[in-house]
Amino acid sequence: MEKSHKITMLGAGLIGLFYTMTLHGQRKRDRVHVIHSRSEERAKNFAAEWKIPKWTTKLAEAINDPETDGVVIGLPNHLHEEAVSLAAKAGKAILCTKPLARNAAEAKRILDIVEKAGVFHGYLEDLVYTPKMLKSLNAIQKGVLGQILWARSRETHPGPHSAWFWDAKEAGGGAMIDLACHCVEIIRNYVGKDIRPVEVMCWADTLVHPIEAEDHGIALIKFATGAVGQFEVSWAFRGGMDLRDEVSGTQGTLWLNHFLRTGFEMFTSGESGGYVAEKSERESGWLFPVGDEVNELGYVHMFADMLDAWDSAKAPRETFYDGYVVNAILDACYKSARTKLWEPVELEVWRGATRVEKIKAPTQEFEGQILIKRERMPDGVTKYILKDKKSGQITNVMK
Repeated sequence: MEKSHKITMLGAGLIGLFYTMTLHGQRKRDRVHVIHSRSEERAKNFAAEWKIPKWTTKLAEAINDPETDGVVIGLPNHLHEEAVSLAAKAGKAILCTKPLARNAAEAKRILDIVEKAGVFHGYLEDLVYTPKMLKSLNAIQKGVLGQILWARSRETHPGPHSAWFWDAKEAGGGAMIDLACHCVEIIRNYVGKDIRPVEVMCWADTLVHPIEAEDHGIALIKFATGAVGQFEVSWAFRGGMDLRDEVSGTQGTLWLNHFLRTGFEMFTSGESGGYVAEKSERESGWLFPVGDEVNELGYVHMFADMLDAWDSAKAPRETFYDGYVVNAILDACYKSARTKLWEPVELEVWRGATRVEKIKAPTQEFEGQILIKRERMPDGVTKYILKDKKSGQITNVMK
């Protein structure tokens, strides 16, 4: 008999909406049974809209409801630790939105709580579950790209929906804690989550908004193999939400555009108005709708993995440990943005590989010399760039 779950949903904002849409629509047997919001009006309306039996503004009451067996946390960052602590004490499975915490120390406490309690836990990093991401990861794991040299992830948009995101104390930062947490975990998946992140160099600044938190950030992340990750984030990108990834390997390249320009374009005079897509700034002119938003953003595959893993008593693809590593990398990024130096990624616990080989492309030879490059020229002649084994001299040979 297939298992089903009654869920306590903490948070009735945009993320709680997307989570509920997915849970009610994916396996057809799991339901949100309790909705919690700090706003009584929002809780009532959300419960009515999604036919949820119970609503409450009290966190402990929502978590301890005797009929629910799992808790999904879609709350502001500063409330994650309290919610996890209450849910673990209640012995319930816990799924938490990104980022896991405001910093690595907080994330480590959260990780310790769930592991000590022995409860199922999953890190809801939706963007590593997008259909394009999953397909590209499958290709990479089969060796299609060879050894991964460089992975770049970009997320930019006009800024988040709720006030707490803009408060550095409640959120733990600005655009980087909000957006780069996605990018970092995307990069880790491409490079290999078993490969240790070593150090980072980061620039961050507040260029547009009257806030204390950063609204822009760019970073380089060095990994133990020599591979480099790069993220670019902004809360001031105009034109919608731009989600793109690029991966370069010794034998191939991947380019992904997840959201902004995916082949669906529409023009309207805007007389009727209405929702277009998340972070879309316009309701008229040329628009770029998204066919199935929760699917394109990874929620469908993410919850399928989480719920199937929960039913099978196995770890999902993304756990709270992954969330902890992401927070540790972001801590190093924030420090580097202040010091303007390469800063080490400090991990109190590392569960990946301890010894890895540096990236080294296989050596090829041509006519007794080391082959650097082979290229067909416009006149049909093949040019060989060669290095002499003894002298090291580099020459051109035309054939």
